Amino acid sequence: MPSTSLDLATSDGARLAATAHDPGGAPRAVVVIGGAMGVSQDYYAPMASWLADQGIAVLSFDYRGMGRSRRGPLRDETADVLTWARQDCAAALAAAEARWPGTPVHWLGHSLGAQIVGLVPGHERLAGVLSVAAGSGYWRLNAPRVRLMVWWLWWVVAPLAIRLCGYFPGRKLRKVGDLPAGVMAQWRRWCLHPDYVGGESDAVRAELARVQLPVTVLSMSDDELMTWEGTRSLFGLYRSTRIEYRRVAPADHGLQRIGHFGFFRDKMRDSLWPIVPRWIEQRTAS
Repeated sequence: MPSTSLDLATSDGARLAATAHDPGGAPRAVVVIGGAMGVSQDYYAPMASWLADQGIAVLSFDYRGMGRSRRGPLRDETADVLTWARQDCAAALAAAEARWPGTPVHWLGHSLGAQIVGLVPGHERLAGVLSVAAGSGYWRLNAPRVRLMVWWLWWVVAPLAIRLCGYFPGRKLRKVGDLPAGVMAQWRRWCLHPDYVGGESDAVRAELARVQLPVTVLSMSDDELMTWEGTRSLFGLYRSTRIEYRRVAPADHGLQRIGHFGFFRDKMRDSLWPIVPRWIEQRTAS
């Protein structure tokens, strides 16, 4: 299905690049894709187009400072992760509701996109959240193979790089991607706290505890970044809603590997992508 480029305005005056994937007729549901840290919306385009072919409208977007939403030198960008949640995600949700009025809107969050959905203004209007490969970034809960690497990242590389460059030059360092200084600094604080995003403040922890959204969590058994313990830790912050956990193993779907990023790759269209419309049908039925 054809896609349409959109220019979104946030309530604080930022401009975001977004893409609308319209189905051939009236959509039976709407999905907003909240992307992972440092990942452009273009990465999700193949799945978004496929979902549109299934009659599901999709809106993807880039957080400010990222992908096609980047405006000018990254050292001039003042956003942190909460800005992405409070402003950018809220603008994407509002844009989806305005473009496809009266159609239930679902949130498909990949990693960070699912970690922050409970902090998005208006999230209570969502029909449901599908989390893919999301969990606590607390470094002691990271997979063993990356635990030593992230310790070095948080205590040495990130502080030094931000001080020298005014932003985090992830592309040159081959870590995560280029990020605004405020985003990297806040993410670092979270990753050094046992409650991760809940460690931001008592108010944020209480806010997450009040969330009543239905959430389905897909945890990949071969995720090289997010452990099962880390996944349970993150969604343990949501104390007022029912969380449905689903462990996804590659062998169960005839696959050799999925990992942290594999769910959205084009080669998964026959094996993993059908999980999304089936989940929407279940949400609609309930």
